Amino acid sequence: MNISDKIGWKTAAGLVVANMVGTGVFTSLGFQVMDNQNTWSIVLLWVIGGAMALIGAMVYAELGTHFKKSGGDYIFLSRTINPAVGYLYAWISLTLGFPAPVAIASMAMVQYWKPVIGETLSIVLGIVAVIMMSLFHSYSVQNSGRVQNVLTVIKLVFVFSLIGVGAYFASTLESSSFDYSSTWTIEIWEPGFAVSLIYVFYAYTGWNSAAYIVEEIEQPRKNLPKALIFATSLVMVLYIFLQLIFLKHASIEQLSGKVEVATLAFGNLFGSQGVFWVSLFIGIQLVATISGYTWVGPRITQAMAKEFRLWKPLSKTNQQGIPVRAIWFNSFISFLLMFTGSFEMVMLYVGFVLQMMGTLTIVSSLSLKKAEGFKSPFKPLLQLIYLLFSLWVMIFMLYDRPKESAIGIGIILIGYIIYLIDSKNKLEPHP
Repeated sequence: MNISDKIGWKTAAGLVVANMVGTGVFTSLGFQVMDNQNTWSIVLLWVIGGAMALIGAMVYAELGTHFKKSGGDYIFLSRTINPAVGYLYAWISLTLGFPAPVAIASMAMVQYWKPVIGETLSIVLGIVAVIMMSLFHSYSVQNSGRVQNVLTVIKLVFVFSLIGVGAYFASTLESSSFDYSSTWTIEIWEPGFAVSLIYVFYAYTGWNSAAYIVEEIEQPRKNLPKALIFATSLVMVLYIFLQLIFLKHASIEQLSGKVEVATLAFGNLFGSQGVFWVSLFIGIQLVATISGYTWVGPRITQAMAKEFRLWKPLSKTNQQGIPVRAIWFNSFISFLLMFTGSFEMVMLYVGFVLQMMGTLTIVSSLSLKKAEGFKSPFKPLLQLIYLLFSLWVMIFMLYDRPKESAIGIGIILIGYIIYLIDSKNKLEPHP
């Protein structure tokens, strides 16, 4: 790939922002307040999630600049721990990791657009959005970059507008949803706090996006860390402000168990007009999320397909090096998930599995004694902090949501069985 065909750090950062700011930040607060109603508890959830994402971004920058190959966790885990672990990550990415965020974003579009255009048309437009993004990303890296940049700008303008408008106008609630009492010291030790972190970690999913397309980034040693760290830090600040805006303009009773928290908040503030415009633009900005995951996910599938015969047809690229078959296969899986699971269940078991596999990638970084490229600071202290928090969350998830956890573990076991079969005909890895 020529240097002119590659993207700079701003486009890479825009990809990270687009993948992160999507469904979770506009939907998960309703599930969190079912167990955590103190404002300090809610803010702490998003601070912990942001800190974990920032640690992860630095670790992935180290791994990405060391291996210098697109494919993300598949490359990292295969080359450091074991090919079986890398295969399992690619399997998870193929079946859940990237198709699921696309499916969840499309399902969220339906939820937000229903009040505006009706359920049937919302479903149709959700499907069309997935198809259109698959088409846009099936041509060239330059085309993908242009599309992603435009959609990311729309997303950021919308998010900043929400924060600005929400901060400017006074709340219309009879009693405030803010609770700054000391009850947070009790809430943070409850299982519900740990389970709520799964929603938060899912909302931060995407901080590692640029690491999956290292070969498509200009001067990755310099630009990959810059893109990952800048984008993750920006998103953390935006997330915290958004939650405070939602709490300012909607009651705990209104938010509890609801998906469409943004329209509830701005509906209180501006009535039906507020619902209309916020619903419309949340749906539009979710297209950027669908676009980002459609661009990035197939690169992992392609990396695995190059090395395993079962998936070899998905490694085929067009003349510009775009894995077109993998793109459309991932989109097909997204459609299956859209019509076979509830929003909350899919978010939970996907979040659990991604947290488990991401934790293994953090472990893999500890085996790099002499990293060639960016070096994550305070190693191994930050990695150990990440691992402790991650294990704590997963243990509570197993305890509090055994059904969703079991589904996630079951999908991993199926992947391992397929690996045992497929590894007998393993192809020679590409250098």
